[in-house]
Amino acid sequence: MAPGLVEPLQYNDIKPKGINASSTGSTIKYTPGRSVSESHEHYEHEDLRPSFPDVHWPALTEAAYQDKGLKGDAQFRNLLSAATDVFDYNPKIGTEIHGIDLANLTDAQKNDLARLIATRGVVFFRDQKNFDIEAQRELGKYFGTLHKHATTAVPRRPGLEDVHVVYTGENSQDMRAMFTPTFLWHSDVTYEIQPPSYTSLKVLTGPPRGGGGDTLWSSQYAAYDALSPSMQKYLEGLTALHSADMQAQGSRELGRAVRRDPVTTTHPLVRVNPVTGWKSLFFNPGFVTKIIGIPKTESDAIIGYLNEVVSTTQELHVRFQWNKNDVAFWDNRISNHTASYGFAPHRRHAVRVCCHGERPFFDPNGKSQEDDLAERYGIPKINKDGSGIVNYND
Repeated sequence: MAPGLVEPLQYNDIKPKGINASSTGSTIKYTPGRSVSESHEHYEHEDLRPSFPDVHWPALTEAAYQDKGLKGDAQFRNLLSAATDVFDYNPKIGTEIHGIDLANLTDAQKNDLARLIATRGVVFFRDQKNFDIEAQRELGKYFGTLHKHATTAVPRRPGLEDVHVVYTGENSQDMRAMFTPTFLWHSDVTYEIQPPSYTSLKVLTGPPRGGGGDTLWSSQYAAYDALSPSMQKYLEGLTALHSADMQAQGSRELGRAVRRDPVTTTHPLVRVNPVTGWKSLFFNPGFVTKIIGIPKTESDAIIGYLNEVVSTTQELHVRFQWNKNDVAFWDNRISNHTASYGFAPHRRHAVRVCCHGERPFFDPNGKSQEDDLAERYGIPKINKDGSGIVNYND
């Protein structure tokens, strides 16, 4: 969830007349002029609606983490041999797999899944009916200790405080008026001392196909590779402050409890993924407040520049159009993501589970994804010399 972005408390389980029902939209009919309570019918996911319990948790402390992706097969054979279809969205990020039931994976398949996610950034699975919240949590626990968010919604059902609820209804405010589009690109809770690694999101209810509510991801491997060698070297020597203060303040202003005191943490601006050994940018505009050791003017300029690279370089991006029961699994360490709005009057309800990863680190022996794949497959290296003459005709 983007910093400062909080779900409104008011929403309706309704579907206006004249809009055809689909497998993803609500089937509840709405009569104009009737109240929310009059239009309301039983909703199958009542227990997973959002709540904001008034509790307080102790500060997080650093804990051991063993990445299951390190146990995965380099060719992902345990997982992909059971698939009926596998295809990439683009060379940099995003793979969709059919024929796999996430609720019934072997340990070897889980390890392959972790390795695939760390390699491809985000992996999509359609129509995962069996992957209920218990199965989603169990798979998350296999990958590591589940993260409990300090401010955002959790399910009404007790005992699910490590599940994050995304719920937007027809009365929800369009957040595009409150944030610049580039600001909404983010990696979740990077202010934690051990930010999440493997993260799953399942859509329970959403707009009909083509009705909006898509999610976009941006590869931070590819963002690093989009930089010049000189800029890469410069950023590798820098660290940045990641702060939870804005997110916590937004919750307080809405009268909601902040369940854990906000923290500010220093992380390297370039990190290395322990599974792939590839370098990635580790940056997002909402949580990164300052780059350490350089003047503020320079820090602000670098933040603005990196924000531009992450949010506007199309080759880094993948866009996913959700259907009911679809699941996205991404590596929060090496990707940013953003929601898209404009799907009123439809409800969008999803649940997210993620586990803590390792404390971010930089290893000078890490490799560029682009250079590694170019060497492995004989791909020509990208020309980053911008001094040439071009004729733009597209």
